[in-house]
Amino acid sequence: MNLFTGESSRALFGGDAPESVNRLLHEAAAAHADPTKAEALLWSARLSAPHCLPVYFAQYKFYFYRRRLEDAERCARDGLRVAGEQARIGRHWREVQGGDADFGGVGPARFWLFTLKALAFIRLRLGDRAEAQALLDKAAQLDPDDNLGASVIARLKDESAPTRKGRPWTPPDAPTSDPDETP
Repeated sequence: MNLFTGESSRALFGGDAPESVNRLLHEAAAAHADPTKAEALLWSARLSAPHCLPVYFAQYKFYFYRRRLEDAERCARDGLRVAGEQARIGRHWREVQGGDADFGGVGPARFWLFTLKALAFIRLRLGDRAEAQALLDKAAQLDPDDNLGASVIARLKDESAPTRKGRPWTPPDAPTSDPDETP
């Protein structure tokens, strides 16, 4: 539950999944110590229910936590595409406008916007500040009240501005922040 909006976390993470998919997702979570098994379970879930949005959320989180950012990005983009199709906003994210869907209501459009925010964080972690900013700008346009907290990612981006050497400052052994569980 989001303490600020009262919104169910399940709504942000793609809604409900069929019981068979839920079982696979729970098994994958329980197998966190065995990444190969967890990954296989996540792919089994995706193959059995390719339109189930929670699977995409679980996949991009799995890869993000394992610092496999390119894989996380690919799954986030796939989830963005599937959610866009379900919300009937199947165009490129740069072309989406506020009137294209109800981004404030529970459903695939909300998941699409939530995943857009996560994608901004992934792009930031990959060092692509320009696309991260463009994604954050789009999130701000579609969520002007910042209900999903994209401004937190924007602050992280600003605080990690390149130093004189052109590299973002990152403290040694800094814990990996989570794009969907921001402070």
